[in-house]
Amino acid sequence: MKIFSAEFIKSAASPEGYPDTGLIEIAFAGRSNVGKSSLINALCRRKKLVRVSNTPGRTRLLNFFDVTFGEQETRRHVCFCDLPGYGFAKVSKTERESWRRMIESYVTERKTLAAVVCIVDGEIGPTDADIQVIGWLRSIGRLPIVVATKMDRLPKHKRIPAVNAIDRSLDLPPRSTLGVSSIDGMNLDLLWTRLAGLKL
Repeated sequence: MKIFSAEFIKSAASPEGYPDTGLIEIAFAGRSNVGKSSLINALCRRKKLVRVSNTPGRTRLLNFFDVTFGEQETRRHVCFCDLPGYGFAKVSKTERESWRRMIESYVTERKTLAAVVCIVDGEIGPTDADIQVIGWLRSIGRLPIVVATKMDRLPKHKRIPAVNAIDRSLDLPPRSTLGVSSIDGMNLDLLWTRLAGLKL
């Protein structure tokens, strides 16, 4: 997939601040430090579009990005929304509750949201928080696209079994989870194919 441009639009904490782009939106969700920012950067072929930090909880707002992709004659635009990481305990209970309300409001009410890319750690599999979030998305009728990151850290013979185990843990049909690597680009084009086919 060719990426022509990827630009930050704005950050927001409530519907009043969401950008009015008219574009299909794809949100990215995952626990803190699962590689969410690295994945967005890799998909957009940019090193610093989204700030990558070793400090959990760095993303505290909804961050929106305009991405132009496709072929020379058929360019398309999509809006990526980077959600704050969940499962981060080293903030106050009040702040965690504020994040929860902000994310739930966006995911349940945003009419232009086509899917949520749910990122799990391919090395350790889904956490309880991952299982809860993905189950919640399915319960409210939102499409979760499950992606397992850090697959480059696994020996090749363990990658398919790891992905199959994630499908079973999340009660998903076989071959639902897509194993990717932001380091070597593994399966990023396949992920783009899934994203490009999304419709409202």
